[in-house]
Amino acid sequence: MKILSIDSATAAATCAILEDHNVLGEITFNYKKQHSLILMPIIDELFNNVGMNIGDIDAFVGSKGPGSFTGLRIGLSTIKGLSQGTGKPFVTVSTLDSLAFNLAYTDGIVCPILDALRDNVYTALYTFNNCELTRITDYINISIDELINMLKEKNCNISFVGDAVPKFREKLIEHFPMARFAPAHLNLARASSLGELGLKLVSKGTADDLYASVPIYLRKPQAEREYEEKMRQNKNE
Repeated sequence: MKILSIDSATAAATCAILEDHNVLGEITFNYKKQHSLILMPIIDELFNNVGMNIGDIDAFVGSKGPGSFTGLRIGLSTIKGLSQGTGKPFVTVSTLDSLAFNLAYTDGIVCPILDALRDNVYTALYTFNNCELTRITDYINISIDELINMLKEKNCNISFVGDAVPKFREKLIEHFPMARFAPAHLNLARASSLGELGLKLVSKGTADDLYASVPIYLRKPQAEREYEEKMRQNKNE
């Protein structure tokens, strides 16, 4: 089975083609590129480099977040469009799940953290049981201080991964001197990890609904938050 996976939920735009459990190719950009401009060109470049076309793909995998509102909409719209155009199924996988899977078979707790701005992170906690990734919390938007307090209640090894690791590494070390941190290349969302998790779902016959599948936002868009704040201020005047 051939899978095309796409993740544009974070600052990195990444796509990969997998055939069964082999990664045929993967492209990742993480440098000041708008996803709306770069995503389709890197998908096209990937197809050209592996000598395939969209008709060769059996299923699609996209990220459902959490992450950038705009990035999520671009990525999910692309996956839905490709699925509808080809008549092939698609599934969605959380970027947090795929980041945790970057550290597959790590012992203890794996804690992916994505920068949600204002010292907040998107996160969830995971373990690997019998070689299977298991999420042990909800997906949450939480301050880094709240996350630290939550993790202090856990009496086990902790491994951090994600694009917020460089930002909070020193602070996390202060509280968890024995914590482990993923290397730089694994802190980025990887379409290959997303694709492998998606492949497991597709192989079981799982498929997302074209109209019902929506991203995990966890918080309201900035424009909506600003509007609500303005309404509150007007009401108090």
